[in-house]
Amino acid sequence: MPWTGDEALPWTRNDALTAVGAAVVDLIGYTAFPQFTGVPVSTAGALLLVVSALPLLVRRRFPLTVMTVVLAFGALLNLTVRMDQHFGAALAIALYSAVRAARPWATAAVTAGAVGVSLLTPDLTSPPGLLNVVSACLAAGLIVAGALFINRRQQEAEVRRRLLADRAVAEERRRIARELHDVVAHRITTMQLMAGGARANLDHDAGVAREALVTLEESGRLALREMRQLLDVLRAGDDTAADRCGVPEAPQPGLEDLDRLVEEARQAGQPVRLVLDGEPRRLPPVVGLTLYRIVQEALTNARKHAGPGVAVEVRLDRRPQGVTVSVTDPGPDDAEPSAPAGRGSGYGLIGMRERVALHGGTLEAGPLPGGGFRVAASLPAEPRGGEDEER
Repeated sequence: MPWTGDEALPWTRNDALTAVGAAVVDLIGYTAFPQFTGVPVSTAGALLLVVSALPLLVRRRFPLTVMTVVLAFGALLNLTVRMDQHFGAALAIALYSAVRAARPWATAAVTAGAVGVSLLTPDLTSPPGLLNVVSACLAAGLIVAGALFINRRQQEAEVRRRLLADRAVAEERRRIARELHDVVAHRITTMQLMAGGARANLDHDAGVAREALVTLEESGRLALREMRQLLDVLRAGDDTAADRCGVPEAPQPGLEDLDRLVEEARQAGQPVRLVLDGEPRRLPPVVGLTLYRIVQEALTNARKHAGPGVAVEVRLDRRPQGVTVSVTDPGPDDAEPSAPAGRGSGYGLIGMRERVALHGGTLEAGPLPGGGFRVAASLPAEPRGGEDEER
């Protein structure tokens, strides 16, 4: 029957090749060296060598049991067949597999057993020579040292893998936290302003109140959509609502959505002027998303700190080597020029700096000498480290 792996047989093809290779090596050693030493070759000895290699088929599943069986066959071979004392390939492989899986006390026991079996002869009254003892101990020591070294390397690799996995999870959580902060801060601020405007005009101008409520509804819908996209990341591997319904997810916003972002700010009562410099060019989606979020957060901060009626300028400068975006507001009308802006820290600016640093760019955020606040971010046209894939 064809081999299909562990489901059909208790061993793999590699295990079978290892067993066959060990038997061939031991047979070659048994039949070749006696030509120089004058020790006769027997059929029983050749058969026992082949049988001693058969347990290696299941050495991965039962390493200590296989080692015990190989030691038994080795003792039987050395006690019944006259042959040169040697450390056979089957014994070496069985010892290596046992040490890889055994505890320290078991490692010491199987090592001593391997050395003792390799020194057995049909004449028990004749002690082995010093050279045979030294060579057997040296061979066993090298095998044990190699197995312990591989174990140590694998443990270190596993620790590194877990650290990298934990770091990836932490970075993903930070990214999702930044996205949620940007979405919630911007959308909720806009909805609050529009709700206040609708309430103020409800008795005086029903048309203005109706437009404010329509904008409020659209902002809520966009906020729910963006938050749903972020939450789908947390359900990776599960069937998302879009997958279940057969509807593709909406793309993440980018620079082409700046007009919509500016229009939303204007509808919320904040005069915003958008200035575009340079030639339009296609940017990686992750760069466009980063610049969009920076403008979104900067406009939200301007509404909260400078006031909804303060004019804000958004300038986008596109160059072959990169793109720069800046958001500048003159500050509240009643603020003194020397008064601190009070917005040089917080999760919003921290998120901006993390986004920009992630793509190898620079961010400048701080109060202006004559009053007001300015946020300016510069990003290279191509993100570093192949990060141009959609996250």
